[in-house]
Amino acid sequence: MKINAEDKLYVNIATICGAGRVPFASGTFACILALPFYLLIHSALLFAIFTVLVTALGFAVCTRAEKALGKKDHKFMVIDDFSGMLVTFLFVPFDWRLLWAGFFLFRMFDMLKIFPANWMEKQYGSLGVVGDDLVAGIYANIILRIAAHLIFKV
Repeated sequence: MKINAEDKLYVNIATICGAGRVPFASGTFACILALPFYLLIHSALLFAIFTVLVTALGFAVCTRAEKALGKKDHKFMVIDDFSGMLVTFLFVPFDWRLLWAGFFLFRMFDMLKIFPANWMEKQYGSLGVVGDDLVAGIYANIILRIAAHLIFKV
């Protein structure tokens, strides 16, 4: 598949500089790439700003990247998984147990596609690519924040 020079920028962002091209489990790999940001950005405000910027960037590039790659929600496009994982940890206090719980919760909700994620996934362009992962991240975040207080006492 030949991608013109202008579209390469959009594809590079949507694939997180090619990280989405790993031969298997590219979405899971993108989620793993997001975890160090939860570990390293200790300011809730800076983490929130970073999360909003990455998510907005995903919405900005995915429609065009999808067209350039020639397939709806192409498996190489992983900025949606990356941003969904970031949303999972918004305003969640750091704890190693929460890191693992959040990772598995997000992946579970991303696979289950609970409404409105299932509806969003069917939409055209960026909404269909990023929207379902955003919903999965919100669901995982809610459960994680409840677990942080009730189960893990953090």
